Formats: sequence, structure tokens, C-alpha cells
Amino acid sequence: MRPLSRPWTVPALALLVAAAAALPGLPQRPAGHAQAAAATAARTATDGGPRPEAHDVVLAVHGGAGSALRREDTDARTERAYRDGLADALRAGQRVLRRGGDSVSAVEEAVRALEDNPLFNAGKGAVFTEDAGHELDASIMRGSDLRAGAVTGVRHVRNPVSAARLVMERTPHVLLAGEAADTFAVRQGLTPVTQDYFWTQQRWDELMRAKKARSGDGRRDAVVTGTVGAVAVDASRSLAAATSTGGMTNKMAGRVGDSPVVGAGTYAKNGNVAVSATGQGEVFLRGAAAATISHLVEFGGRDLAAAAYEVVVERLPRLGGKGGVIALDDRGTYAAPRSSDGMLHGYATADGRIVTKVFPDE
Repeated sequence: MRPLSRPWTVPALALLVAAAAALPGLPQRPAGHAQAAAATAARTATDGGPRPEAHDVVLAVHGGAGSALRREDTDARTERAYRDGLADALRAGQRVLRRGGDSVSAVEEAVRALEDNPLFNAGKGAVFTEDAGHELDASIMRGSDLRAGAVTGVRHVRNPVSAARLVMERTPHVLLAGEAADTFAVRQGLTPVTQDYFWTQQRWDELMRAKKARSGDGRRDAVVTGTVGAVAVDASRSLAAATSTGGMTNKMAGRVGDSPVVGAGTYAKNGNVAVSATGQGEVFLRGAAAATISHLVEFGGRDLAAAAYEVVVERLPRLGGKGGVIALDDRGTYAAPRSSDGMLHGYATADGRIVTKVFPDE
């Protein structure tokens, strides 16, 4: 049987385009935006269009857009620690793919490695809320059937990304929150941890500086908003994405950003794109960032690099925020645009090569 035709789609789309054209112009980007996006803008084709970061990629990870390193302030030991952390996560996911595992398992293992590394703002080493606690968020999505799972505000789950996968696979729901999510994780066999597990001296010091800055008694440091994530494509060309975070330093208790929200911080659809985001979560939520990239590819005719660039570098800064994404399609095309000063990220190719990038000029 032939599918029903939909003659209304063309005029409806035409009306939407006309309405968009009639809208008043959006405000200009913040003054410092051009400099912050310099490295991303440099990765453009000769005609000025965005171009992919790499090809033949099977797995990519990010360690946050709020944790940029600068060459002039970073010693060799610190640089190596961050590169090793990204590379370890890539190897964890790579092992899954090499033994024939699926993309969902690959992104879960990669994100678990980042959650276990105190350098990153997820799991061990997560930032503190304003009441000196830890509330963690994570999500995961499978591109083959658009199934997804997420947890938010968990306080006793060592690896929130694994709890998110359990929500996806063992419940009819997408998102569980707070104490109920913690209880669910325990009932599903995840060993709980106390809040002390997440503590690190670095994050405690960041909280104290943030509180002093808010009261006007100290210098203003950049608020740590780093998030971790992974995207992958497996041998069956199935895509998956996962994202995990501790949120923002000194955030209000109960605040939820984009990381556990499907379509904002995480999205994956086979034949299209897998996306994991990092940055100022409120803006990524308002801009439905991850899903918009996917829709620009599917419905707008954009290629992967152009779609990701448009959302991250052109649209989101107009809403007053910045950040970055890692995006991957089923052909191994990889893009990593950002509007922030930097973004920790890396990727693994089909032939086993691992590349890590920790400085803004890489």
C-alpha cells in the first residue's frame, strides 16, 4: 500500500519560512564571541563553510567546554593528565567496538571512564551545589529506535550513565529524578556510594572561590560547567550518544541543566547524527541544541558540520550562552564546533588511531 500523500506540507513549510523571515533580527553576539570561536571558525572550507573535524571516526568523547586549558598556564604534567583521561575513555569505548559490541555499550563505557576520573566534572570530581552537596545528571540515547534513558539529581550513584541506561532498558520511562532515581539504581544492582565519594579538594576550592566572588569578597573565577559525553557508531552503523555531568559550581540545589534532557544535551538517530553537548545548560535547553542539529540535517538539508556549527556558533550565542558539541554520523564524519574558549575532546578512528585535543588552538 502506498503511503498517504501529505499535500499540506509544502504550503505549511512555506508559511513557516515566510513567518521566520518576517521576525525582527536577533541581538548581536556578545563582543568576545568572535575570539572565543576563533579555532572553530578556522576549521572552515575555502568557501567559508564549516568543515568536519575528522573522517572515519567510530567514537568521540568530550570532557567539557567549561574546563579549557591554556598553553601558557598549563604544565606538561597537567596536559598529560587530561590527554590520558580522554584517551583512556576512548580506549574503553574502543574495546567494546572491537569485540563487536554495540554503540550504546561503547558510549556507556567511555563515559564511565570519564565519570571515574576526578579531573572531569562528572561522577568522582563532580562540582558542588550551593549547599555543598553533589547532584549528578546523565542521559543516554540509542539511534536505532530513539529509545533513551536519563537520571537527574542523583546523589548516590557512582556512574550515573549506567543508571540512565537502566532507565532506558528496564522501564517504560525516559527520565527519573532525585531520591527515586537513586533507589531505582540500587534496586537494579548498582552499588551506592556516599556523598564523600564525589569530593575532591579542587572542587571544594572552586566552591569557596565561587561563594566569595558572589559575595564580592574574592576574585571572579570562571564557573566550572564542564560536562562529559561520548558519541559512537558501531559495525551495524547504529549511532548512540551519552552525556553526564555534576552541573555548575555553586548551582542552586535542584537545578537541572541540559545533560539529562534528551534533545537538549543528548540526541541520536540512525541515518542522521549522534550529539553530546557541553556548556551553559540553560541555553542548550532553550535552544533544544542537540535535536536541532539533528533536524537541520534531516529536514534542513545541512551536512553534519554545517548543522552543528550553525547551532553552536551562530544560534546559541544569540540566546546569551556558549559551549560546544561533539557530533558524529554513521559514515564516520565528525564535527566538534564550539563557541566557548575551548573544549576538551578526542576521537578514535576505525584504524585505531586516537587523537586528543585539550588546547583552544588544536
